[in-house]
Amino acid sequence: MKLTLRIWRQKDGKAAGKLETYKLDAVSPDMSFLEMLDVLNEQLTKSGGDPVSFDHDCREGICGACSMVINGRPHGPRKATTTCQLHMRSFKDGDTITIEPWRAAPFPVIKDLSVSRSSFDRIIAAGGFVSINTGSTVDGNATPIGKTDADEAMDYAQCIGCGACVAACPNAAAMLFTGAKVAHLVKLPQGQVERSGRVRNMVAQMDLEGFGSCTNHGECSEACPKEIPFDAIVMLNREYMRATVAGKE
Repeated sequence: MKLTLRIWRQKDGKAAGKLETYKLDAVSPDMSFLEMLDVLNEQLTKSGGDPVSFDHDCREGICGACSMVINGRPHGPRKATTTCQLHMRSFKDGDTITIEPWRAAPFPVIKDLSVSRSSFDRIIAAGGFVSINTGSTVDGNATPIGKTDADEAMDYAQCIGCGACVAACPNAAAMLFTGAKVAHLVKLPQGQVERSGRVRNMVAQMDLEGFGSCTNHGECSEACPKEIPFDAIVMLNREYMRATVAGKE
C-alpha cells in the first residue's frame, strides 16, 4: 500500500503547530496503525528528521495511551477499536490519512500527537480511596453481589481513560469518563462508604479542570473503544443529585 500521511507537528504546547505531509510506500495491510507510524519514524530518523511523537504503551487495547484523531474520528474508523488495534487493512491503497492529537483545552499538547491527560488522573485522585478493613485477604465470595450489579460494574470498569469521549464531544465534556469511574463503584458494596463524597469531589474536580458540560450528543459513547454505555452519564447525574440535593451522606 502507498499512503499519504498528513500529521500534526507541534514542537511543544506553546509553539504553533501545522499539518505536514509524508509519503509511505510498501505499507503492509497487516501492520497496526502504530507499526505504520514506527516505519515512518524510522525513515525520518535515518534521514536526519525529527520523528513524530505519539503515545503508546501496551499496544493491546488496555492502557488507553494511543490517543490520536484519525480522519476526524478518535482512534480511527473502526468502532470499539483503539488506535493500536487498528490495522492498515482498514484503509485503501492511495489513501490520504490525516492524524491529529486530541483537541481539548484540558488535554494540552506536549509534542505532535502527544497530549497530557493528567487532568483525568486528578479527577480519579479527587475520588479518594475505598475504605476497607485491614487484615488478611477476604475470600472472593465472602461478599455476595448480585449478577446484574456485578455485570454492570464490570461494564463501567472497562473504561481505560483514553480520552476519546472528550475528543469526540463538541463540548469537550468528560462526563462519560467520570460517570464510568463513579458508576462501577456505586454498583459494588465496597464503594458505598464514600459514595456521596466521591461523586461530589470528582464532579468538582472535573469542572475545575475546564471540561465542558454534557448536552446529550452521544458522540462520547459512540467513540469509546470500550463501548461504555451512555447510561454512565445518567448514573453520574443521578448520583450527583443524590449527594447534593437529597443531602444524603
